[in-house]
Amino acid sequence: MAFDGITIAAVVKELKHSLIGGRIYKIAQPESDELLLTIKTTDGGQKRLLISAGASLPLIYLTEGNKPSPMTAPGFCMLLRKHLQNGRIIDISQPGLERIIHLHVEHLNEMGDLCRKRLIVEIMGKHSNIIFVNEDDMIIDSIKHISGLVSSVREVLPGRTYFVPATQDKRDPLTTDFSTFQTALIEKNMPIYKAIYNLYTGISPVMAHEICCRAGIDGDISTAFLSDSPDVKQSLDNLYQAFSHMMEQVKKGDFYPVIIYEGNTPVEFAPFSLVMYSENNQKAISSVSSLLEQYYAEKSAVTRIRQKSVDLRRIVQTALERNVKKYDLQLRQMKDTEKKDQYRIYGELLNTYGYEAAPGAKSMEALNYYTNEMITIPLDPLLTPSENAKKYFDKYGKLKRTFEALSTLTAQVKEEIDHLESIQNALDIALLEEDLVQIKEELISCGYIRRKGSSKKIKSTSKPFHYVSKDGFHIYIGKNNYQNDELTFKFANGGDWWFHAKGVPGSHVIVKSEGTALPDGTFEDAARLAAYYSKAREQEKVEIDYTEKKNVKKPNGSKPGFVVYYTNYSMMIDSDISHLKRIDD
Repeated sequence: MAFDGITIAAVVKELKHSLIGGRIYKIAQPESDELLLTIKTTDGGQKRLLISAGASLPLIYLTEGNKPSPMTAPGFCMLLRKHLQNGRIIDISQPGLERIIHLHVEHLNEMGDLCRKRLIVEIMGKHSNIIFVNEDDMIIDSIKHISGLVSSVREVLPGRTYFVPATQDKRDPLTTDFSTFQTALIEKNMPIYKAIYNLYTGISPVMAHEICCRAGIDGDISTAFLSDSPDVKQSLDNLYQAFSHMMEQVKKGDFYPVIIYEGNTPVEFAPFSLVMYSENNQKAISSVSSLLEQYYAEKSAVTRIRQKSVDLRRIVQTALERNVKKYDLQLRQMKDTEKKDQYRIYGELLNTYGYEAAPGAKSMEALNYYTNEMITIPLDPLLTPSENAKKYFDKYGKLKRTFEALSTLTAQVKEEIDHLESIQNALDIALLEEDLVQIKEELISCGYIRRKGSSKKIKSTSKPFHYVSKDGFHIYIGKNNYQNDELTFKFANGGDWWFHAKGVPGSHVIVKSEGTALPDGTFEDAARLAAYYSKAREQEKVEIDYTEKKNVKKPNGSKPGFVVYYTNYSMMIDSDISHLKRIDD
């Protein structure tokens, strides 16, 4: 979700509650576009406020963490220390629902006179900035200097007058009424959700979709629907009621921060619960600052692993594409061998009935004694019937040899494709750098990566995923093929239960039965985990095979993670594991 005006409103409420009346004790600039303010609060405590104007991730929130600062403070940091050190925060405000926060600070100047200045934080994506202005709105300095060469809209330079850039004629959602809302919306010829966030300041696409969802309207349909619908008044009433109710929540500061998860991956955050997502997928967080810190830390961890696995993904993808092309070519060649038995029959029939063929004939009719039907056999008029028969037998022999060779080769290539797809799945579910070590080792052992020099095998500390079912049974999931083999053939006992998504790459899932019968709920929990940790996790329903571990065998010489089983049960189930908690061993 974008750091929109509604989220900013929630941050402002929290900062007002925590920081007003506090004194700025320390000012640091850990990064070129980042500030860390330490504030002594009125209750004698201490708070840290992190402000980032980074183009990729602008943020502002309270944090307990600290960051090392450069040995020599940058000029902007020194300027703030000169003016704001020991200054008192007297107010924190947000103009309308803009993505802007004003920190109003009162301090004594060199002459001992009381002065007021503002630190303005603009959270606007790549245009984010931290601007220091005086009482007359004159810019004293900013963390980023924006000249007229960079922006024709506004210069952000010392000595210039500060103003908020025009937001493309957007309206203030906190002051709109039904008439204005209706007229503006109908005039827009675009999807309803898009019209809402284009018309009003501070509303992100996610919040626009949420408004439509609360109104019971599909946000992707055109605004033309509102003017053409026979129930147009009711639709607009519902939409405006949902819109105004959300704005009332903002005005009252009625915020209940949540992070929305898909499985264990954070996908969205919001300053209050979203009806467009299941309650089971939403985790309540104590404060907006905690939400932002936790969400971006978890999101960053996922992104970091994705970045670190880029090389491995490229190697796997290249090998996979090469094998898929080879497999497709082999299947086409296999299709060409389908005529081999026909050629054999032609040869046999010519040996039996060839004497009936007229000299120089281009074909002959004969009874196929395999089907008891008459067939037409093409002939080379320059050859005798026996020579034609030999020609057909030669073709049959060649195609038969090709078929036998391709049968072995296609099986090998298909096994290679399945193996590479299982490695892709392992890369998709990897959460830690340690998880990548075992995957890389598997690629080395299979010849996809050459081991550098005399380097030895690296010992990995990666462990399987560990969950507990709602009935209290421990469930373990392999993160890669090595862990799958380890879980199934070394960790599990014969009476434990084994689960796997049918016909698709995925993790081995082991339920420790401890010698007792598993309740239905645990079977379903384990099946959902097998569905989620497979390539089919995006499907509405996934077929899962499950059996006792003693029925699972590993063929000699087979690839890591490959098993066979002939006695099993199956179930169709979804991949929703939001109700299950992962245990970090």
